[in-house]
Amino acid sequence: MPLNATLVLLVCAAVVGVFCAWRGAQPPNLVRGPRMVPYRFIMVLCAAVALIAVVHLMNLAGFETGRR
Repeated sequence: MPLNATLVLLVCAAVVGVFCAWRGAQPPNLVRGPRMVPYRFIMVLCAAVALIAVVHLMNLAGFETGRR
């Protein structure tokens, strides 16, 4: 994957992760009913994608991160 696509993926994962962290931290509104979106799970998925993107950026920069 090229550098530009990796950077776009990293920024998108960070933005969605921060938004889900903010929404997941809000107290539930019992009048409107339960939340149907699992914000905390989406936040964890975004953090995992961001970590993989950072490792990929390090590999593109020339650092070896695998087993060898």
